Amino acid sequence: MLGAAPNPNFYEGDHILREISEEAGRGEQFGPVNTGVYYGTPGVTVKDPYFYGEGPDRTGCIHCAHCMLGCKDNAKNTLDKNYLYLAEKRGTEVRPGCEVIDVVSLSDGGYRIEFKSREKKARLSVTSKGVVFAGGVMGTLPLLVRLKQSSLPKLSDRLGETVRSNSESILGVVAMDQEKDFAQGVAITSISHLDDKTSLEVVRYPRGSGFFRLLSGPYAPGKNVWTRVGNALGELVRHPIRSLKAFFVRDLAKSSQILLFMQSSESTLTFRRGWLGGLSSRVGSGPAPSAAIPEATHFTRRFAEKMDGVPFSMVTETLLGIPTTAHILGGCCMGKDADEGVIDCYNQVFGYRDMYVIDGSMISANLGVNPSLTITALAERTMSHISHKELEEDEHSRTESAI
Repeated sequence: MLGAAPNPNFYEGDHILREISEEAGRGEQFGPVNTGVYYGTPGVTVKDPYFYGEGPDRTGCIHCAHCMLGCKDNAKNTLDKNYLYLAEKRGTEVRPGCEVIDVVSLSDGGYRIEFKSREKKARLSVTSKGVVFAGGVMGTLPLLVRLKQSSLPKLSDRLGETVRSNSESILGVVAMDQEKDFAQGVAITSISHLDDKTSLEVVRYPRGSGFFRLLSGPYAPGKNVWTRVGNALGELVRHPIRSLKAFFVRDLAKSSQILLFMQSSESTLTFRRGWLGGLSSRVGSGPAPSAAIPEATHFTRRFAEKMDGVPFSMVTETLLGIPTTAHILGGCCMGKDADEGVIDCYNQVFGYRDMYVIDGSMISANLGVNPSLTITALAERTMSHISHKELEEDEHSRTESAI
């Protein structure tokens, strides 16, 4: 992916992760991650250094950790800032504020896409030779599951199967020393493969980002709710002052380090349409995704020791045992035919010509790492197989009408 480069800087949490990796005998597995951030002179704007001069101007990163909440300083490469910017320069029309309602396969070829426009406050339609679903698992999958019951009945029965959480566990540690600054830096800067199936990235948010305080509680792993709640209460009883100090810390983002554990172990869910029109889930193959991962527990406690901090997790995980994931995957996976998958090796949907799924729902395995570059590579590979002639023909054939 153009514009991705390793971060040249390490920060407080990165040094702790390096030390833990070396103590685990995995020092060589620690290193920087590739990030879509311009590491030029901080605060200095220059002409596009990435996209052969065709992209927008970039400004050197000031290491404020706003990456995931929205870079305010023009340093981060993003979908709207780069890919859509370049696409619009080549004639693509982007319509924000629209929600797709229906996709109808036309008898003479092509599709009619019906959508609601907040701007025009109307329901409109566009006809096109082809269509690409790229709304992510929680955008693409609910829509396709609903359309299979109506306008797209030939969609594979494998739709909604092999959904994955990337076997993740998102934990945190609050430092007792409130003078230390864990919010300085880029959102994610380093990764370590702590064993053959477990990766850990340290994550940071900008100062003042304290929303997670409302959802946090003592980290209390356990196989059932009674064990987890008992462990949480036990932690409060054993360390009341530290626990209260961690919860009422002045600036949660500045004093805490988020730990993102990812594993390549097999664990899947199946999504189906629920009674109320949404999605319902059940365990697929392998063990059910769990909020309590032994490796995550071990290394989080090691991290807390070195940081002199208190581990915490989401209270939803303590009460429900359901893990939180930043990288939900699958549900529209590849296969050799419709009996095995939803799309073919070029991401074309079985049963519907010129219909593609190109987002995280195509991923058919827990990667154990951040999937963004994998998704980008597969997307660019798929689009390279669609000829410019086909795209030009499609442009001339589009029509729009009000419904």
